[in-house]
Amino acid sequence: MSNFPVLTVVTFLPLVGAAFIGLVRGDDEASKRNVRLIALVATLATFLVSLVVWAKFDPSNPGFQMEEKAAWLGSLFSYHLGVDGISAPFVILTAFLMPFCILASWESVQNRVKEYMIAFLVLETLMIGVFAALDLMLFYVFFEAGLIPMFIIIGVWGGPRRVYASFKFFLYTLLGSVLMLIAMLAMYYDAGTADIPTLLQHPFPATLQTWAFLAFFASFAVKMPMWPVHTWLPDAHVEAPTAGSVILAGILLKMGGYGFLRFSLPMFPVASEYFAPFVFTLSVVAIIYTSLVALAQEDIKKLIAYSSVAHMGYVTMGLFTLNAAGVQGAMFQMVSHGFVSGALFLSVGVIYDRMHTRDIAAYGGLVNRMPWYGVAFLLFTMANVGLPGTSGFVGEFLTLLGAYRANTWVAFFAATGVILSAAYGLYLLARVMNGKLEKPSLQGILDLDWRERIVVVPLVLVTIFYGVYPAPVLNASEASVQALVAKTQAVLGAAAKVATLAN
Repeated sequence: MSNFPVLTVVTFLPLVGAAFIGLVRGDDEASKRNVRLIALVATLATFLVSLVVWAKFDPSNPGFQMEEKAAWLGSLFSYHLGVDGISAPFVILTAFLMPFCILASWESVQNRVKEYMIAFLVLETLMIGVFAALDLMLFYVFFEAGLIPMFIIIGVWGGPRRVYASFKFFLYTLLGSVLMLIAMLAMYYDAGTADIPTLLQHPFPATLQTWAFLAFFASFAVKMPMWPVHTWLPDAHVEAPTAGSVILAGILLKMGGYGFLRFSLPMFPVASEYFAPFVFTLSVVAIIYTSLVALAQEDIKKLIAYSSVAHMGYVTMGLFTLNAAGVQGAMFQMVSHGFVSGALFLSVGVIYDRMHTRDIAAYGGLVNRMPWYGVAFLLFTMANVGLPGTSGFVGEFLTLLGAYRANTWVAFFAATGVILSAAYGLYLLARVMNGKLEKPSLQGILDLDWRERIVVVPLVLVTIFYGVYPAPVLNASEASVQALVAKTQAVLGAAAKVATLAN
C-alpha cells in the first residue's frame, strides 16, 4: 500500500469518468441523467481519494511527499508528481469543489450535457496536475492545457457575449504563458535539469533571476489576476455558466498564487525582493481600485468578480512580504477564497436559475420568500467581507500582519480595503435580500430545494469551521512555508553580504 500511486489516481481518475461518459449513447433524458450520475460519481470518488492524500500527508515534513517518478520524454523531462504543504491544500480544494459544480449544473445545463461534463472532468485532471507536478515541462503542460476546457465551457455554455469573453480569457492567459515557457527553457539550460525539487536548490545567476522572474510574473499576474491585467476576469465570470464561475474563482485564480510560491519566491529570491515594492504597489491599487469599481456594479456576478480581484491583491501583498505571517496568510486566503467565492457564485446561480437575470435592481426583499437562501447568502457575503468568525477573516488578518512587518504604509492602505469590502458587501445584501418584497416577478420565487441545500450546507459548515478553527490549513502549510521563508532570507542575507564586500 505504501507504493500505491495515490497522486496519479487522484489526478487521472476524472479522466476515467470522462471515458465512461464518452461511451454513453443517445441524447434523451435517460442518457443525460446517466451522464450526470457518472460525472458526480467520478468527482466524488476523486474527492475520496484526495482524502487519502490528506491522511497520508505529514504536516511536519517540509519536503515533497508521496513522490512518483517515471521516464517521460527521454532523459530530458520526467513524469514526476509529489505534494508538500503548499500544494496539498489546493489538491484537496480542487477535489472538494468539483462535485458541487456537477450538482449546480444538474438542471441548468440541458444542451450538450455529455460534452459539458467531459469538459469539467478533463479540467479537474489538469487542475490537480498543476498542483502535483514536480517537473517543469509537466507543470507547463497541465498549466496551459487547462485553458482549453475552460475556453470551451465559457464559449459554448456561456451567456450572450460568451465568444468575446472566452477569446479574451484565452488570449490574455496564453500571452503571459509563452514568456514563462522561454524562462523555463533558460532555467533548464542553466541548471541542466527540469526537476523542480532540484531546481529549488539551484542558485540561479542574478541576471537570469531578474528576467525569469519577469517572465513568470507575466504569466502568474494574468492568471491571478493582478491589476491592470484583470480585465478579462469580469467578462469571463459574467458570461460563464455558474459552475464555470465557481472553478474560475475557486481554483484557476489560485494557480497564479501557487506559481509565485512554487517558482518565483524560492527560485528567484533576489529578484523577488527587488520587485517586492512594485508588487506591493500593484496589490494596494488592486485592493482599493477594484473595491471601488465593485461598488459601482449593477450585475451581481460582476460585483463578486471585482471583489475577487481585490482579494487576490491581499494574496500577492502577503506573498511578497517574504515573512511567515504574510506567506501563510496568503496561503490561507487562497484556500478560503476558493470555497467562499465559489459559494457566492453558486448562490448567484440559484436565483439566476429562477429569474434569469443578474441585475441587482431586479431583486429586493428575497429574505421574505427565501429564508434558507437568505441565511446562506448573508454568511457567504460576510465571509467575503472578512468578518471575524468566518474563514475570510483569518487570511486577511495574517496578510495585513505580514504587510505591517514588511512596510507599515502598505498595510495601512491595504486595510482600507476591509472598509470598502464591507461597503460593497452590505450594499449587495441590502439591495438583494432586505426590504419589502414589492416586485411582482418575485412573489412566487421558491426557497432552496433539496439539491441546492446539499450544495450550500457543506460550504456553510466549512466557512464557519475554518473561521473558528483555521489550524488544519495553517498546520499543513506551516513547515513548508517556514522552510521557504528561511531559505529565501538566507539567500538574501548572503547576497547582501556579497554586495557589502563588493562595495
